[in-house]
Amino acid sequence: MVTAIIGGQWGDEGKGKMVDYYCQNADIVVRVQGGANAGHTVVVGDKKYILHLIPSGILNPKTICIIGQGVVIDPATLLEEIALLKSLGIKLDGRLLISNRAHLVMPYHKMLDQLKEKSADGTSAKIGTTGRGIGPTYMDKVARNGIRVVDLLKPEQIKKKIEENLNFVNKVLGGIYNSPTLEAKTIVDDYLKYDKEMDPYITDTGAYLNQALREKKTIIIEGAQGALLDIDIGTYPYVTASNTTAGGCATGSGIGPTKIDTVVSIVKAYTTRVGEGPFPTELPVKEGNTLREKGQEFGATTGRPRRCGWFDAELVKFACESSGVDELIITKLDVLDDLAKLKICTGYSFEGKTLKYFPADLDILSGVTPIYEELSGWQANTTGAKQFSDLPVNARAYLKRLEEVVGVPIKLVSVGPERTQTIVK
Repeated sequence: MVTAIIGGQWGDEGKGKMVDYYCQNADIVVRVQGGANAGHTVVVGDKKYILHLIPSGILNPKTICIIGQGVVIDPATLLEEIALLKSLGIKLDGRLLISNRAHLVMPYHKMLDQLKEKSADGTSAKIGTTGRGIGPTYMDKVARNGIRVVDLLKPEQIKKKIEENLNFVNKVLGGIYNSPTLEAKTIVDDYLKYDKEMDPYITDTGAYLNQALREKKTIIIEGAQGALLDIDIGTYPYVTASNTTAGGCATGSGIGPTKIDTVVSIVKAYTTRVGEGPFPTELPVKEGNTLREKGQEFGATTGRPRRCGWFDAELVKFACESSGVDELIITKLDVLDDLAKLKICTGYSFEGKTLKYFPADLDILSGVTPIYEELSGWQANTTGAKQFSDLPVNARAYLKRLEEVVGVPIKLVSVGPERTQTIVK
């Protein structure tokens, strides 16, 4: 049984908590794309864990955790995360596997990422990247200049590749950005040291997963970011550098698409976005701050405040159609507890006409007028609800309307950050 869990908005939907929840009954969990730009938060009791590369199922002692071939790995960040988890008494030996096909984030990728974003301040070229080198790493991957985990096994080969890449990179650093250049030897030495520490975890994870399928294992695929940040269907160019929809779950794991049994999309009970780009249902500053403070809407990776707005069903419906979503999980319902009135965006109008499709043109998306339905709030505390019938009548009505306008049934509802604050509908 393979279940793919992906984000259905602009990321930050609560995938960490829900992957951890699903992994209580899973044999294997695999991260499939992105890199240390992801920040998945898991709360167990009074402890809070923020994971960037290692799958969120690592807190379940019986679950094997895989960093798949579609992920781009910053070895320094990975080893810091490994050391932290070990210091907390979490056993990784035999439980953490790293794909030998995954590409490596190099120091020059992070430098180029940060310098490009910095040079774009105040211009339309500013994307809102995390500066973790993710985009430049995927660029090298596509340009066939990338360095993979398997390359670490051949010191002379990796030295040659780094030297060749730096011939170009140093011209860009010095000539365009007037920045200090890099030495190949330092990078080679560092990465060969990383290899020694990473080596016990490295394997052919695609082969491992396909053998697990033959053995009828339960596998959870953990997506990063959200559907509207997908490089192909997202709000381009304000997107990430990988495929964050269900299609990326197959290519990033090595599991064939027909082997994925269920696609689950996680969405907040409202909408958030971090960084640049259009946001049709964004609230004015004062109202947005209310949601931001109640929902602790600050990036797990960057700490940046997230922009907040009403639930955008048109956006979520588009995301669900793009991934063939079977079930929805609604998170952070409790953040809406104090509001007297709620709005759901059920569509867009542009220049007096109702749009039939989610627009690809960002000039249109930036200029749309949301079509809202207003519902009464419940103004009651939902954080202690254990089953669906415990929720206030108006909360249940709100969730029912979300199902109707998105067209996908709700499987779970989260009313707080802890595992136990999860309701099966």
